[in-house]
Amino acid sequence: MAIAKVRSSSIRPRRSMGNTRKVVNARLKEKLGPAFALTGRRNEVRIGMRLKHARLSKGYTLKELANIVECSESMISKVENDKLRPSIAMLHRFSQALETNIASLISEPDPNVDLVSIVRDNQRPRIHVDPELQGADVWLERVISPSNGGLLQSHVLNLSPKARSDGLIRHTGEELGFVITGEVDLEVEGVIYHLQAGDSFFFSSSLAHGYYNKGNKITRILWVNTPPSF
Repeated sequence: MAIAKVRSSSIRPRRSMGNTRKVVNARLKEKLGPAFALTGRRNEVRIGMRLKHARLSKGYTLKELANIVECSESMISKVENDKLRPSIAMLHRFSQALETNIASLISEPDPNVDLVSIVRDNQRPRIHVDPELQGADVWLERVISPSNGGLLQSHVLNLSPKARSDGLIRHTGEELGFVITGEVDLEVEGVIYHLQAGDSFFFSSSLAHGYYNKGNKITRILWVNTPPSF
């Protein structure tokens, strides 16, 4: 199975892996002060067991999945044991290889979802990614509950200052976004668009895309995909 991915990005060069999470968080706390509390781990979801279950359900060994997504077996093992948070790009590669999506890795579809699904502010599941891979704290908040046969997938993407995507990705579908707070450089097919609070965007997911928060404040983006392939 081929995994669609684009490694390079003109937005921001890849940072050395030498910095530890402790150093990254210390710098964030110094820069953000009280705002650092927003990067807390409330409702954080550990995906290790879900990823392992999805892998075993497909009948893949660690080596087989590692070959498909082009990473080491040890990396997958660390993710499955919640010792490492993957980047969003790596989560996407896992999702493609396992024929699922990131929303399903966060939580199982709820078969009892009524005609109207409500997710309260203090109950939104979160998934944090590795700051060493994306430069600073990045986390997704699930906006809608995944459902079997659903056509939409939506998250709030939170980017701490200097946070970026781990390269560029492309996948099936379409996506739109609305910048709630902060600013972001959105790159689509090599063109960079600087967006601020109140701006929105739309593009085909088949176009290579990524992002970079070069500002000094946390950026929050409502991001919607259809179908739920991300």
